[in-house]
Amino acid sequence: MGEEESPQITRRTTRASSSNPNLNSAAETVLHNCNSQPLTHNDLVYGDEPISFDDLICSFPGRRIQILELLQLLGPLNSPVIPLFIYGGACRGKTSTVLQIFRHLNRPFVYSSCLTCYSPRILFESILNQLLLHRKHEGNGYSSAKRCERPSEFVNLLREALGNIINSLKGNMGKSNSKKLVGQAKGQIIYLIFDNLELVRDWEKSSNILPFLFMLYDIMKMPEVGLIFISNTSPDTYYFNTGYTEPVPLYFPEYTEDDLRQILMRNQCNPKLYSSFLDVLLRPFSRITRRVDELSTAFPALFKKYCEPLSDLGIFPNEKMKRMLFSHLQPHIAPSLNEIFRVEAGHNKDKAKGKGNARKAEGVSEASDEVEFHMSTSAKYLLISAFLASRNPATLDASLFDSTGGSDNRKRKRK
Repeated sequence: MGEEESPQITRRTTRASSSNPNLNSAAETVLHNCNSQPLTHNDLVYGDEPISFDDLICSFPGRRIQILELLQLLGPLNSPVIPLFIYGGACRGKTSTVLQIFRHLNRPFVYSSCLTCYSPRILFESILNQLLLHRKHEGNGYSSAKRCERPSEFVNLLREALGNIINSLKGNMGKSNSKKLVGQAKGQIIYLIFDNLELVRDWEKSSNILPFLFMLYDIMKMPEVGLIFISNTSPDTYYFNTGYTEPVPLYFPEYTEDDLRQILMRNQCNPKLYSSFLDVLLRPFSRITRRVDELSTAFPALFKKYCEPLSDLGIFPNEKMKRMLFSHLQPHIAPSLNEIFRVEAGHNKDKAKGKGNARKAEGVSEASDEVEFHMSTSAKYLLISAFLASRNPATLDASLFDSTGGSDNRKRKRK
């Protein structure tokens, strides 16, 4: 949101100008002005100005159906909305689609990711800081507007903060009708977006926090508040025996091969050359993974190898040249395909080291049972099937796959 985006620009400026004292002082002045500038309810919208519907659709290949359905669920301006549950595998454009839809609608919202807000207190305080238009900076000691650790405290503080921001939005409706401003928040409904919800299950008090988040709509009983949950796992993994308004599910399927082609073809200097490259690699790679991040990691090095025989990267390859480039690239395809099965997990290793150091400090020695590498879904299925096949007795295989049922014909003919 606004309080998180502004320091990023000044931080980049400070880093670039670290060797120049004049630029350093200028950057400090910009940072001081940014921190001293009070936030308004217009900082709860995404982007400087809204985007058109056509730009929204073009930005997300293969997501037209999901965009139209989400727009229908959000409804017209100021219409109440029941909780929404957006789910699908990783790297399917869930978060980006939701944020750009709110940019198109220009409606105010509060976004909190359970990846960066890794505890209930940080999550609660992040939401309250945005609603109270509070920015952390050196002047306030980088402290939150309210300290909140328990769900009961969060409900009271949230109701108060929402009441203030909703009254502010209602008060500005008349001003926006008389004079249209760029970046002006539209509507009187505030949306709370919880991203990476599946990570809450790893928290210490997840058995209490998850039901609380799903029951928040019934607890608040405020029609001016909408809840949106974004998760990599399906709603079935969040089943609870407590009664609450069940969120409306919206599934984001895997990208098709055509969708991946449109995504990967963006911002290419020579579209025809890169298209010939995708003709060779996209199909075999998409059989293993359709995650955009994994393909975006593997393809640049391969494309560089693909272009090595060329002296001019702006050339349009003919069929003869395509065959020559493919023969040059072919020895590197199989090793790269194998790399898709094995993704380095430096973050997991750091986590394991941290846990190991903590256990040593406590005087406890435990064997680590964490897997320090990532496998694709197809590799996991292959491993499971191989394990199940190794556990089957030979007689069972014979009875299932042998036409005689595993019995000896000679015994049948015996008199």
